[in-house]
Amino acid sequence: MTPAEIILDQLGGNRFIVMTGANHLTQDRTSLRFALPARVAKNRIRHCIITLRPDDTYDMEFGTAMGLRYRMIATRSGVRCDQLQAIFESETGLRTQL
Repeated sequence: MTPAEIILDQLGGNRFIVMTGANHLTQDRTSLRFALPARVAKNRIRHCIITLRPDDTYDMEFGTAMGLRYRMIATRSGVRCDQLQAIFESETGLRTQL
């Protein structure tokens, strides 16, 4: 499995995608990026980037885009895998499971 597949699995897999409306999932060597539907998450968050660090923790970045301009809204560093869902829920206001 790639790091992006592992991250998605830790977030909840297909249930996470259905519950949040996450779309445009992309990956690179160490991260998963995805977009959220407009006007669904709090603070106008539309993008999330989760990156695996060498110490097996994650960095999470939440942001929004207007046209070609990207604005970072919040970041979290040193996130453990068991904290991914809770931090995503607290930053976006979206539930990841029923």
